[in-house]
Amino acid sequence: MELFKKYGLILLTGCGILAALIFYSLNIPHKREANFIERGLLTVFAPVMKPAARLSGFFEDGWDNYLDLIHVRRENLELREEIKALNARIVSAEEAQQANNRLEKLLEMKKSVKAPILAASVIGEDVSSWFRTLVIDRGSSSGIAEGMAVVAANGVIGQVIKVAPASCRVLLLTDHASGIAATIQRSRARGVVKGRGEGLCSLEFTTREEDVKVGDMVVTSGVGGVFLKGLPIGEVTMVKRGEYGIFQTVTIRPSVNITHLEEVLIVMRKIDD
Repeated sequence: MELFKKYGLILLTGCGILAALIFYSLNIPHKREANFIERGLLTVFAPVMKPAARLSGFFEDGWDNYLDLIHVRRENLELREEIKALNARIVSAEEAQQANNRLEKLLEMKKSVKAPILAASVIGEDVSSWFRTLVIDRGSSSGIAEGMAVVAANGVIGQVIKVAPASCRVLLLTDHASGIAATIQRSRARGVVKGRGEGLCSLEFTTREEDVKVGDMVVTSGVGGVFLKGLPIGEVTMVKRGEYGIFQTVTIRPSVNITHLEEVLIVMRKIDD
């Protein structure tokens, strides 16, 4: 009884609508015009049917929009995954292209060096305030020995100082302990390139009278037998001649960017060759 009191109006409304539909459907095959009962029911329930139709349309549109949102969200997730995969392919392709460019330059250097050459990859580095060294993935098992020169596509890197079976340590030309016999390519003035740290070198033991200018290219002289003659070392960035002393101060920026090295070439020639 309480249920009827609570939902009576809704039940009566529903029954009325159902009755009207039944009368209307039964009457269609026989007559084109509605009888007085149909007209009465339509008049009574028209105010209720219009809001009900709107409410039904509202919920139907809401459900359709919800399904559309779910579909759009799924598409967004799929597109994000596709974009991630495409970005990964682009990065991989770019990395492969850069590696190919570096290897082509190394190949050109290898052709220009008249000595056996062995390629290696950089696997470690030590750029502390005391040492400037690299570790590469070639060692005594590959025929590497202490004292061999190490170069890159742009020029000199340094010299092998310690050798293990599968790796070795390279002293960089920017290390304070490094010394390379060198020549100013333009004027043929000679000196020794010493490491200064901070990515720079200096040309020492060059007298004040020697012709050295900013922008001059410095190359290996071949003296000492470690480095082949004519390998690029760096560019002169500063020349200072003091009032006293017989030598001038020459600062050199190395041709090779040491911090970006990934592949190197080892000149397979010992000092006593």
